[in-house]
Amino acid sequence: MLGEIMEVEIATIGGYEEVGRQMTAVRAGDDVVVFDMGLNLSQVLIHDNVETEQMHSLDLIDMGAIPDDRVMSDLEGDVKAIVPTHGHLDHIGAISKLAHRYDAPIVATPFTIELVKQQVEGENKFNVNNDLVKMDAGETMSIGDSGKVDLEFVNVTHSIIDAINPVLHTPEGAVVYGLDKRMDHTPVVGDPIDMERFREIGREGEGVLAYIEDCTNAGRKGRTPSESVARKHLRDVMYSIEDYDGGIVATTFSSHIARVTSLVEFAKDIGRQPVLLGRSMEKYSGTAERLDFVDFPDDLGMYGHRKSVDRTFKRIMKEGKENYLPIVTGHQGEPRAMLTRMGRGETPYELEDGDKVIFSARVIPEPTNEGQRYQSERLLRMQGARIYDDIHVSGHLRQEGHYEMLQALQPQHVIPAHQSLEGFSPYVDLAESEGYAVGRDLHITRNGNMIQLVE
Repeated sequence: MLGEIMEVEIATIGGYEEVGRQMTAVRAGDDVVVFDMGLNLSQVLIHDNVETEQMHSLDLIDMGAIPDDRVMSDLEGDVKAIVPTHGHLDHIGAISKLAHRYDAPIVATPFTIELVKQQVEGENKFNVNNDLVKMDAGETMSIGDSGKVDLEFVNVTHSIIDAINPVLHTPEGAVVYGLDKRMDHTPVVGDPIDMERFREIGREGEGVLAYIEDCTNAGRKGRTPSESVARKHLRDVMYSIEDYDGGIVATTFSSHIARVTSLVEFAKDIGRQPVLLGRSMEKYSGTAERLDFVDFPDDLGMYGHRKSVDRTFKRIMKEGKENYLPIVTGHQGEPRAMLTRMGRGETPYELEDGDKVIFSARVIPEPTNEGQRYQSERLLRMQGARIYDDIHVSGHLRQEGHYEMLQALQPQHVIPAHQSLEGFSPYVDLAESEGYAVGRDLHITRNGNMIQLVE
C-alpha cells in the first residue's frame, strides 16, 4: 500500500523576467507559502517624482513595479505564510501593496521583520494588518494543518544582515528557495553561511525536490570574495589617504551594515569623526543598532532629515572638513541622495580640489543607474574631487558557488530566477554541465507561469 502523494506546484510570479519584484509561491497539498514580495525600483525611477506610498497596487502592477499576483487565484490552496528572505526592497518592497490580500502571517528574521514593519508604516494606500512573526535562522515552524509540511530558515550571507534561504519540507522532498546569497565563511557581521545544513538537507528524507536559484553572477568565473576582502580593500584605501588634510567623503549601500561598520571603524583609525547622513543611512543603521546587530560608537551621529543633515554639514565646514568622514547616500547617483546634492553644490559642504570621494559600491548594471552615477561622478569631478570606486564585493554567487550548491543539494529539479532570459543562459549552461536538461528537470520560466513538480 503506497502512501498518498502530495501535489507540489510552483508559481513563478515576479523576478523571472528581470532583476527585481521577486515573488514565488509554492503549493504543497492545500498549503501555499509565498516567498518574497519585491519592488522593481528601476521601473519607478524612470518616472519623475513617483510616490509609490500613494499609489494603487494595480497601477504599480501595470507599471511593472510590483509582481502581478493575480496568477495566485490559479493555485488550489490557501496562503499560510508570506516569507521575505531579507530586507532589500526588491524582496520586501511590495509587501505593503499586496500582503493585505492574503490571510497569512509574514514570517522573517528579526532584522527583516523590522524593515517590513517600517515599510508597512510608511504605506498610505492600504492597511496591512498581517501578523508579523519573527523566526531565526536555524529554526523551523509547521505550516498548515496536515502536520506534513514544515518551513525552515537556513542562515546565508548576503550584502545585508540576517539573510536566510527558506526551505519548505514536504513529504515529496524539500523545496529550497535559494535567492540572494554568497558563500562567506568570514563575514564581518553575523554568522557564516550554513553549508553543513544545506548538505544535510540534500541527503535526508526524500532529498531536495526543487531548488530555485538566483542567477545574478552565474556568468562570472571563480568564487565571490568574502566581505572580509572588501574590508581589507577599504582599509587599504582609507589608510593610504590618512595624511590628507581636506575633505574625505564615503558612500555605500545604506542596507550594507557590515560595510558601514568598517567605514565607521576606519574613519576613527585615521583620526576622523564618522557621521551617517541621509534618510536610508539613518533607517538601516539605526535599526541594526537598536536590534543589537552592531555596536556603533556612542558619539556616532546619524541624521536623515534634510535640515539636520544640512546643519551637520555646516558644523563640519566650521570645525574643519579634515576632522570628519561623512558617510552618505548616493552611490548610484540617485537624484535626491546626499552625494548627488553635494555634487550639484546644493549642500553647505564645499568640495575642493583634491577632496576624496570613496564609492564602496558597484554600479547596478542597469541603464538608469549607470546614467545617474555617470552624472554624479562628473559633477563631483568638476568640483575637483578625486574618485575611488568599486571598493566592493558582490552579494551573489559566482560559478564555483553555484556548482557547490548543486553538489550540496543534488536537487531533482532546478529553477533559475532573479534574472532576465539573457541572465539565465550562463546558469542554464552550468546546470546542463551538471547533468540537468532543459524541458526535463531544468525549468526556464517567465512571470506568471506554473510549474507542476508532483501531480
